[in-house]
Amino acid sequence: MRQATVYIDSEALQYNLNRVKQLAPTAKIVSMVKANAYGHGVKDCLAALGSTDAFGVACLEEALEIRALGFQQPITLIEGIFSLDEMPIVLDNQLELMIHHQQQLDWLRLYKDQYIQKGLKVWVKLNSGMNRLGFKVSDIIDVIQSLKADGFQCVLAMHFANADVDHHPLNELQKQQFLQVKEACSPILASCCNSAAIFKWPELNFDFVRPGIMLYGASPFADQSAHDLDIRPVMTFTAEIIALNHIQAGESVGYGSTFISEQEMDIAIVSIGYGDGYPRAYLTQNYVSIHGQATPVIGRVAMDMIAIDVTGLNAPIGTVVELWGKHRLVDDVATANGTIGYELLCRMTGRPKRKKI
Repeated sequence: MRQATVYIDSEALQYNLNRVKQLAPTAKIVSMVKANAYGHGVKDCLAALGSTDAFGVACLEEALEIRALGFQQPITLIEGIFSLDEMPIVLDNQLELMIHHQQQLDWLRLYKDQYIQKGLKVWVKLNSGMNRLGFKVSDIIDVIQSLKADGFQCVLAMHFANADVDHHPLNELQKQQFLQVKEACSPILASCCNSAAIFKWPELNFDFVRPGIMLYGASPFADQSAHDLDIRPVMTFTAEIIALNHIQAGESVGYGSTFISEQEMDIAIVSIGYGDGYPRAYLTQNYVSIHGQATPVIGRVAMDMIAIDVTGLNAPIGTVVELWGKHRLVDDVATANGTIGYELLCRMTGRPKRKKI
C-alpha cells in the first residue's frame, strides 16, 4: 500500500493554542479554522482546540461542519453571509456575522430582533488600507453607532495587510485609523490581531485575537522560523522510498532531463508528487529530511513521484522520508517554491492517508 501520510499532532496544536494564551492573556481567542483548518483537517483539529473561546471560518458551510461535529463555541463568519437566504441558517446555528458592506447590513436588519434575542455579536469590518473588505473610516462610525442604537452588540474588526513586515508605513496608518474608530465608538469590543500582530503588538490584543497560521506551527514571518517563535509544527507529511537507482556521471533524472549527474550517485524514488499536494516548481534547491538529515530533491517533481539524492546515506527501500514537518519546516519548502507555508498546507489533496498522533 502506498505510504504517503499526513500526521496531525494534537499535542502540538494544543501547545500552540497555549502560546496564544501566553502572548494574549487577557483576550479571548478566535481560532481560525477556515479552509479545512488550513489544510490540516477540521475533524482532526477541533478537539485539540477545544479550549478556544471561539472559531473563525470563511463561510456558512465551514461553520455548519463545526456544528455537526458537536462544538458549541461561538463561530464568526469572517466574510459574512453571501445571500439573504443564509440568515435563517445563521440564526438556527448561533453564528456571528462579520459585516463589511451595505447589503449585508440590510440583510441583518431584516432579522434584527431574532439576532439580538440570541445574544449574537455583530463584527463590523474596517477597511483601513487593505482594500478588500470593510467600511471606510468615513462610513464605519455611523454604521456602528446606528447598530448600537438598534440594540446590537458590536465588535470593531480590522485586518493588517503588513503585520509581518517591520516598519511598513501602512501598519501605523492602519493602527491610527483603528484607534480613531474605536475611540469614536466607545464603548465597543475590538479585534485586529492576526498571528503576526499577536507576536508584534501585544498592546493591540484588545478583546479578541484571531490566530491562524501560528496555531498550525508555521511562521507568519519570512525571517523567523517556527522554532524561533516557540511554536510546534502540527502537520508532518511523509512518504517512503519505493525504488533505488545507481547512476553514472552524465545520466539524467526525471521529466525533461533537467537534472544531469556530474558524478556517480545513488538516487531514491519516493512515492509523492504534485498529485498529493507536494509542490512541483522550485526557485532554489529543495530538500526532504531522512533521519533528520537534509536530502536534496533532484529532477522534476512528477504527479506521483520525486527523486532524491541518497548518496552515502543508509536509505533502503521502505525508508520514511519527511517532506515537511519537525525537521524540514513547511515554510522552508515554501520559500524554495517561491510561496508561503499557508499555500502548501491549504492545497494538500485528499490522496495521502491522514492519522492523528
